[in-house]
Amino acid sequence: MAPSWVKIFVVLGTLVQIALVAAKPGPDTKGKEKRAADWPIFRGNPLQPGVAGASFPAKLVIRCKFKARDAIDARAAIVNGSVFVGSRDGNLYALDLASGQKKWAYKTGPIKGGPSVHGDHVFVGDSDGIFHCVDAATGKKRWTFDAGAEVTSGGNFAGDTVLFGSYDENLHCLSKEGKELWKVNVPGGPVLASPVVAAGRTFCSGCDSTLHIIDTKTGKEQGSVPLEGQTGASAAVVGDDLYIGTMSNQMLAIDLKKQAIKWKYEAEENPQPFFSSPAVSADLVVVGGRDKRVHAFHRLTGKHAWEYATKGKVDSSPVVAGKRVYVGSADGNLYVLDVAKGILVQQIELSGPITASPAVTDNRLVIGTQNGVIYCLGKED
Repeated sequence: MAPSWVKIFVVLGTLVQIALVAAKPGPDTKGKEKRAADWPIFRGNPLQPGVAGASFPAKLVIRCKFKARDAIDARAAIVNGSVFVGSRDGNLYALDLASGQKKWAYKTGPIKGGPSVHGDHVFVGDSDGIFHCVDAATGKKRWTFDAGAEVTSGGNFAGDTVLFGSYDENLHCLSKEGKELWKVNVPGGPVLASPVVAAGRTFCSGCDSTLHIIDTKTGKEQGSVPLEGQTGASAAVVGDDLYIGTMSNQMLAIDLKKQAIKWKYEAEENPQPFFSSPAVSADLVVVGGRDKRVHAFHRLTGKHAWEYATKGKVDSSPVVAGKRVYVGSADGNLYVLDVAKGILVQQIELSGPITASPAVTDNRLVIGTQNGVIYCLGKED
């Protein structure tokens, strides 16, 4: 058993990683110091907390937009003033954040998941089962990996390795050259969600209703936790706790030290699945539900703090920035809510249903719709 001081440093290291998200959320494309303006992967950083370091203006307006030829299902990545987003039209696009103009387009199969940026490369999977590595500056192919089945999971990173799930029932780990280092089978169905990475471990789940705790270097399972339901949403880690929603209508907090459920929530009336991934602040866990509501829970106890009703399913994963929550709905609106009370601050009608999650940068929010339009919103000039 490791000495107690070793455990303390592991926990402190995880907490410091969360605390630094505002200052260092992702690498720039030249490998230099990380920029406050970057949102390179799903939920902002490898722990996937969905919390931005900067506040937005009191009122958002549409600054620019870009129209793809088919739906945008998932969130964008933002690095060094470029927006990277995939579409069902079979293209990975790079757009200028300021103008919305296309920089390049890279041909793929239909894309339902979000791209991820690491170093000077963009990574994305497609419905044909191909996982692509593309040069971020030019849009030229670096390499591809055939996963054998559809990929909707985004990539996450442990050092120079990239991890992602696939419909082939596996979590894959590839080298920076695109060679498979290991894979872990999650039996019973696809691995839909983007894997979370924390303190040398990755955590994945799927149709076997089990959270798997895996060493990122070896791919060896270090433990597991029964979840009482299948999962399609990604998890978030803060400290020693992991937060995840299930298709069995429950929101769960998992104590990773004890490898046990810490608290769980299920609505007494009309319970519905959670396909949204939670945003986890210091005090609250905020998540969308297929009951057409945005829910907030007290992080430590799981007590319901507030809820806000939209007119459509909320599969979009909310982002917390300052005192606001930003989240899309299938009713075609982007909602801005007060994070403490769940009160509506602003409602912005966009071009179609929204399943994509917001990606955020300094004074900018980027989100796509099922009508194939990606919007950049910010303060009015």
